[in-house]
Formats: sequence, structure tokens, C-alpha cells
Amino acid sequence: MSRTIDKEARKAQLAEAVWQVILDEGIGAVSVRTVAERAGVVVGSLRHIFPTRAELVVFSAELMVKRATERLLAIKPDDDVREYVFTIVKQLLPLDPDSRAEFEINLALFAEGTAVKGLVDIRQDANRQLADLFVRLVEMLTGERDTPESLQQSRRLHALVDGFAFHILHQPEMEDTSWALDILWAEINSLAAQQA
Repeated sequence: MSRTIDKEARKAQLAEAVWQVILDEGIGAVSVRTVAERAGVVVGSLRHIFPTRAELVVFSAELMVKRATERLLAIKPDDDVREYVFTIVKQLLPLDPDSRAEFEINLALFAEGTAVKGLVDIRQDANRQLADLFVRLVEMLTGERDTPESLQQSRRLHALVDGFAFHILHQPEMEDTSWALDILWAEINSLAAQQA
């Protein structure tokens, strides 16, 4: 059992090294050699776990999606459904240095999809999961389920969050982001007001 744990810990360590290389030097700098160097392991040790760059990059993307999903699932429902939805939505935005770095890494990894087989599938699966999440959030807010209007509202909320994520990423890191949160809070309240 400890060998499995050790292997999983090593895989996570290597994925985190990939993320750091992406942040410091860009996705083009990710190679077996640069990641091994960043992780403080020999190339042969890395190749024993990930024989190719592609496998390393794909695992890095999978781990990032897994950690983001776990973070969202760990959020406990609030008595006020609006507060709960708002808390979930804020987790999807690059509002602090850690979430900003995660967003940048995600963009880099998924942009690499044309070069690394498997990344497109991960991106599409992550997008499906997000779309399902927004459907559930809108259902919670409106009390409507499986209607054309609720589907359109969930797509709108999803598009707003995605758009705000890009806008926030492009503004200077320390610039105020309350404008986006104010608009999202207004959207959440508008959806909740529809519940009979």
C-alpha cells in the first residue's frame, strides 16, 4: 500500500513541477528534463513514472481538474442558497494568486490540446462537468428543472463566469475584482427571485 501512496505522491510532485514550469517559462518549456530538474529527480526516475512528455502533461491536466472538483465538492451547502451558489462561483474565478495561477496553467494545458493527444478529451469532460454544475446551481436558485428556460439560464451563468474569469486574468493582479462579483451577485439574486 505504501508503494502505491509513494507513487501517487511522486506523480503529484511531478505534476506540480509541470505547473511551476508553465508559470515560470510557459508550456513550451515543459519537457521531461525541465520537469525532472524542477522536481529534483533524475530523468530516469521521471521516465519510470511517465515515459513520455505527453503522459506527464495529460496527468498534470487530470490532476488539476481532480483537485478543482474536490475543492468544489468540499463546499458545504449554506442555508441561503444564493450564498452557496456565490461561494461555488467564486471558486471558478482567478481572484487570488493561487486561483489565478491555476487558471493560467489550465489555459496553457488545454491550449496544448492540438499537440498532446488526450488533453482535448480532458478539456471537453471538464467543460461538461462545469455545464452540469451550472444546471444544478440554476435549478437550486430557480426551483425549475429541465426546462428550456433553466437550460438557457444555466448557459448564461456559465458564460458570465467564463467571461469574467478571462477579464479578471487580463487585468493587473492587484486590481479590484469586486465589479465582477457585484454583477454575478446581481445575476444570482435575479435567478433566485424567479422561484415561486
